Amino acid sequence: MADSAISFFRSMEAGFSRMLRPDAEAGAVIDALATQAFDWFETNIAMHTEDQPQLACDKGCPTCCSLRVTATAPEIFLMADYIRRVEASPSGAALGLRERVLTAFAGTRGLGEQDRLALAQPCPLMIEGMCILHPVRTLACRGHAAFDVQGCRAAAAGEDVEVAISEPHLMLRGLVQNALQSALRDAGLAWGLYELNHGLALALEDPAREAAWYAGEDSLAPTITELDMDALGEAFDRLHAIN
Repeated sequence: MADSAISFFRSMEAGFSRMLRPDAEAGAVIDALATQAFDWFETNIAMHTEDQPQLACDKGCPTCCSLRVTATAPEIFLMADYIRRVEASPSGAALGLRERVLTAFAGTRGLGEQDRLALAQPCPLMIEGMCILHPVRTLACRGHAAFDVQGCRAAAAGEDVEVAISEPHLMLRGLVQNALQSALRDAGLAWGLYELNHGLALALEDPAREAAWYAGEDSLAPTITELDMDALGEAFDRLHAIN
């Protein structure tokens, strides 16, 4: 990893750690963590992609939105809160986001990446080709960007094709996400990645899971995805040890 990437990682990790105050309200901390993660991604991606071709991704393109998405607990809790605020108005309630999430979870529970792709079930947050939660979309969604819309459509249809994707998007998503996870780990909080449909379903069904998570409980544990936590933790420790 380049020195600049390590410095960026450490700077973000320190910033996240400063937000994790024991006396702070869980909702405020979760909002600050996720919002800062998204801001660091968005304010840095342009610099890392200025020499790249134009992306094929555009508003209203839902081609990749049937992929399995994973996210950290703060991202999931922030999205659940956003859904509650949308549903607080009559027009927002008419969208039925909560029921859409619960239905999607029932249809995708336990499915791996390839099975989800084969199922081709769109994200429950997509309505008429638009992401209702676009302002608070996950780092995974922000970090998945491609250059060939036809290739994306072919891959989504199950064809064996190579899709040209933006490596800087993937790299920056990984740096921001790992810095957040490392800070959560150091604070004794659950720092895994969770399948989005299941995580949102749990968070929407029981808002108390948010405070339980900030109290140190892995309240989204049933949704945790395959991740070598020991290896990732060791990688974080090695980064901490670099002078």
